[in-house]
Amino acid sequence: MDTIESLPWENPPKRTIDLKKAGRILNRDHYKLEDVKERILEFLAVKKLNPDSKGVIMCLVGPPGVGKTSIAKSVAEALGRKFYRFSLGGIRDEAEIKGHRRTYIGSMPGKILQALKVLKEKDPVILLDEIDKLSSGIHGDPASALLEVLDPEQNSTFRDHYLDLPFDLSKIFFIATANNLDTIPRVLADRMDVIRLSGYITAEKVQIFQKYLWKKELIKNGLKDKNIKFEKGVIVSLINSYSRESGLRGLEKMSDKIARKIAYNLVNTGKYKKVIGEQDLKKYLGVPLFVDDRMNRPTVPGTALGLAWTSAGGATLLIEAIFLDGKGSLLLTGKLGKMMNESATIALSFIKSYLKNESIFENKRIHIHIPDGATPKDGPSAGGGLREKIVAAKRAKVNKIIFPKDNEPALSEIPGYVKAGIRFYPVSRFEEVADLLIPGKPAND
Repeated sequence: MDTIESLPWENPPKRTIDLKKAGRILNRDHYKLEDVKERILEFLAVKKLNPDSKGVIMCLVGPPGVGKTSIAKSVAEALGRKFYRFSLGGIRDEAEIKGHRRTYIGSMPGKILQALKVLKEKDPVILLDEIDKLSSGIHGDPASALLEVLDPEQNSTFRDHYLDLPFDLSKIFFIATANNLDTIPRVLADRMDVIRLSGYITAEKVQIFQKYLWKKELIKNGLKDKNIKFEKGVIVSLINSYSRESGLRGLEKMSDKIARKIAYNLVNTGKYKKVIGEQDLKKYLGVPLFVDDRMNRPTVPGTALGLAWTSAGGATLLIEAIFLDGKGSLLLTGKLGKMMNESATIALSFIKSYLKNESIFENKRIHIHIPDGATPKDGPSAGGGLREKIVAAKRAKVNKIIFPKDNEPALSEIPGYVKAGIRFYPVSRFEEVADLLIPGKPAND
């Protein structure tokens, strides 16, 4: 009875949606991400014209630290609704979603009704964080339990096992976040409108650092009234030498460390640096974490640079190959997945066919190694995550990219400032790749 009494059964108040205000909030809190903001504003426009429309469930997909949770908070503020977040990572029991039967000792409602008990409103924004980390266990399948929660055709009469009464969840605006869509069950993914967030290039990180991040760290560490700045170029060094990643979490940690050191010096000596230079970075943060470009630079014959998409953003892969005496034709190392093993085998078959002379392989074998063995490498990603791969290339100071011609439409959708400084070469056949890599070679050589 306490649960029934504490739930918001009455209809939510009518709210006026102001698209200009929503746009200002999104621009205030987030730099760039224009396609993401546009999609959110489109949704709000539809909601304004038809308040009773069945709501879509947004799923923000992208690497860690690109602002997925922050966007959800901004959407809640723009709508004038309360915000609630809970993480689905590691949940194995479907009772966490749909509640326990009242006959069990210690039974309680599921997380959705618990959120509504706290918020006392029927139409909040609820963030389902890390929906790709749901697990199945001996206590059922939480992903299947979420189907009834998220399906607009079913959730108006949602039955929590503990409450055992129909409750209307259709007024809730659900936003899910994920690093990777592949681990989300297809039937669940089909109910969500996927919006992809990509990693940031260095120029974007510099702007975010200056406009948002550094001010936030100064306030957090009690330095709000101190006008502490960085010398020109030092922010780029901070990004490239201490936080080389797709998102901003590493940069935030390093910025926090600098601000803590300054706060300590201020309290301990009464003095602090008003302008931070290159030498101050080493003093505050120690030896640079990323100084060796050897792992992303093909410098000798038999090495090549590949671009990969991962759940943590784009990455560069240095591929090394040597020709050895021995049997077995192909040896692969570097924690390669099934797809990459198959790709290597197909490549060898193509080379044998192309050369029309298999005798040179009779007593030889090829050893292919991709370093950074702790990172699993797999997936048919010829065109998947093209923007993330371009961002990874720019981090590694690569200025030429060869890519499949069929992916030209995807390339045209990527903003010009992301592609700036890189030349792109669309190809359809291996011969075109060979012409680019070995210009002026004799025909059929």
